[in-house]
Formats: sequence, C-alpha cells, structure tokens
Amino acid sequence: MSNDTTTATADAGTPLRDAVPGTALLEVEGLTKHFPIYGGFPVKRRVGAVQAVDGIDLAVHEGESFGLVGESGCGKSTTGRLLTRLLEPTGGRITYNGQDITHAGRKQLAPIRSEIQMIFQDPYSSLNPRQTVGSIIGGPMEINGMNPPGGREMRVRELLETVGLNPEHYNRFPHEFSGGQRQRIGVARALALEPKLIVADEPVSALDVSIQAQVVNLLQNLQRELGIAFLFIAHDLAVVRHFSQRVAVMYLGKIVEVGDRDSIYNRPRHPYTHALLSAVPEATVTAARDGEGRERIRLAGDVPSPINPPSGCRFRTRCWKAQDRCAKEEPPLIRLGGNREGHLTACHFPEEPTTAAREEDVILDPALLAAEKGTGAGSAGPVGKVDR
Repeated sequence: MSNDTTTATADAGTPLRDAVPGTALLEVEGLTKHFPIYGGFPVKRRVGAVQAVDGIDLAVHEGESFGLVGESGCGKSTTGRLLTRLLEPTGGRITYNGQDITHAGRKQLAPIRSEIQMIFQDPYSSLNPRQTVGSIIGGPMEINGMNPPGGREMRVRELLETVGLNPEHYNRFPHEFSGGQRQRIGVARALALEPKLIVADEPVSALDVSIQAQVVNLLQNLQRELGIAFLFIAHDLAVVRHFSQRVAVMYLGKIVEVGDRDSIYNRPRHPYTHALLSAVPEATVTAARDGEGRERIRLAGDVPSPINPPSGCRFRTRCWKAQDRCAKEEPPLIRLGGNREGHLTACHFPEEPTTAAREEDVILDPALLAAEKGTGAGSAGPVGKVDR
C-alpha cells in the first residue's frame, strides 16, 4: 500500500469539548504531567523530564462511560490520577461541573472529593491489610462526616450486598478474600460516597476472565441504576468495547483518536488505532485463513521513550505511512472528512475507515517478515508487506 500524498479534509477543526452534545461533567484542556529527572553529584540538578502526559483534551459527560485505551506506559493511569487530583498537573486545565480544579487546594477540593472516586488497578495493594472490610468501606463516610439513615454499618452492609458480597463479611480482613472479591470491595468503597464520576484504572486486568465478566457487568448495572459517569482505563479492547460508549486511543502521552464505540472499532482512521485493533486475535479461524477477517498489522520495536519523544507525530517512528511532514508538524486532533460527529483523529495521512482484511499485510518487523516469507533473516528490508 503506497502512502497517500494528500491529507483528509477537516470540518473546521472541531474541538473535543464541543464534539459531543450534552452536559460535560469533567472537561480537560491541554492536560500535562512531566516528572522531573535529577542527576549529578554531589549537587543534583534537573537533567530532563518524563513526559507522561503531554497536552491532552477530553470530556466526560454526565452518566456516560468513556474508555481510555493504549499500550502499557502511554500515560493512561497517570491521566486517571491527574483527574482525581492525586497528582498535581504540570500544565493544562481540569474543570469539574464548571469549576476549575487544576491547582485547587485541599479546602477547595474537600467538597468535590466525595463526587470523584477511583477504583485502583491492583486489588491487593489498594486495600489496607490491617483494616477490616467495614473500616475500609466505612472510612470515607467517616472522613466526610456522612451519617446515612440506619448508621454507617448498615450502609456498608448494603454496599457489600450491592457488589455481590455477603454482608456478614463486614468484620473480615482483605487477606481472607480472593482477587475478584477484593476488587468488589474496592468498588463498594468507591460507591460509599455516592459519587458522580468514577475513574476505573484497569479494574479487571488482574482478574481471571470469568471474574472480569462479573466485575464489568456489576459496573454496568451500577452505572444504569445510579447514573454514575465512568472513565474506564484499560488495555483490553474487548472489555472497553463492551463497557464504554465513547473511546479515546492514547499513544505516548497524546490522544491520537477519539469517537463513539462504533467509529473507533469499525471505522478507525489513525494508523495506530488500526494496529491496535489488528493485534487482537481472530475469533474465527476460517475467516482469517480465507482472508475475510480483520486487517493484519505488525509494528516494529517498542514505544519510544517519553523522556525524549519523537518530534511531530509521536507515532511516526513506527508508522508505515510516515512522511517528512510527520516529523515537522504535530497533527491536530480534528474531525476528518467522512468521520461522524465527535470522531476526531490526529493524523496527516489517515487510513481508510475500515478494519477489513487488506490485500497485503503490513509487517514492519524485518525478522518476522523474513520468517513469514521463508527467505532467511537477512533478506528482509526495514518495511515489508506479505501477499495474502
């Protein structure tokens, strides 16, 4: 497949915050987080920075589930911690319910803390082993001075029942539970203050497949019944597709594509989104063998270091469509011609809106290309394609 020489047209550069109608509960503009690196002896000085999150825009609306996907190390978890203000942003702006909370102090955040909760990735380290389940779930209510009808203990027992646990587990300790049960305890703790937004940081990645389904279905039921908005962070594309209404794709600290679920999974435009979706194994073996399945793309190398990211488009070092312009200009996140409203892409030379199998597979790994051609490791070039 040859590189395109023209760029798809944009529809007036629609900003992300205006792309989807409705009331925005949380808005982010140009959010940045750089972790400083210090070196030198005997006097340490700043020698660089890890650009974990580098200028992202997103909006989560009331009652919606918003998915954030990408490779490990792309900045997803850091973004979640920035939105809950567990980390201090380096730059940008975070607005919650119309209030700027970017650099809000402890007193300013106090009334908002109860409305924004987080489910952590590791169900083992996120629970205090010295506290009982009752103390873990009831602690947030005590800190915020909440006295629900019937008392805190009754409320905790109700929450345990809501997440599928026995209310009699009130006096047990975390080590007495399995991983799936611990994650349910984390969900109950997040629900204790009746939040409006929950940031779920890979809540099922450490669980067995059967338990993953139970936890995801639990979160979906809670969203429908309580109207809670979710920012669902994960790298499991199947789980995100099942849970989220809108999805953003993140790469090396940047959001490269965002849109509704159908647009991202069936009509992606960014090359990285195509590569990410093609990495999921084919469920139907016959379709893949007959060339009727999804496209097949194999990228070369790992994600570049966030300490010194590539200039221009950050994906260009692994992209089969990269040209000189990609190294000089950073592509804006805009609506391309042919995209649905709210479907934004950051690419100078976008792909066709389909995930159907290609006439030629895109394989950028020379060793893999040589192995599949059966011609020996030394005969492959840096970029190659295999006929189907």
